[in-house]
Amino acid sequence: MGHYEVFRSKTHIYAQIIDDLKGHTVAAASTVDPEIRKSVKSGGTMAAAQAVGKLLAERAQAKSVLAVVFDRGGRLYHGRLKALAEASRASGLQF
Repeated sequence: MGHYEVFRSKTHIYAQIIDDLKGHTVAAASTVDPEIRKSVKSGGTMAAAQAVGKLLAERAQAKSVLAVVFDRGGRLYHGRLKALAEASRASGLQF
């Protein structure tokens, strides 16, 4: 099982899934990713967070990762963090 980590700034959001046993990143996505930059105007919006969540779930599933532990880093579960998590769930990632 891996864990899902999120870092956000005012202008961008970054997310990655880390394999706890091997200690390496399995999948990652962010608003600086070329695939995301084409579709969103700003990296600090809810739409950008949703796009990152969806892309990360797709990349994780491509590597056969279907379930993770969501690490919100002590932040409240709302806003862009919530949008990112819900988009990942809607795309099939379980946590």
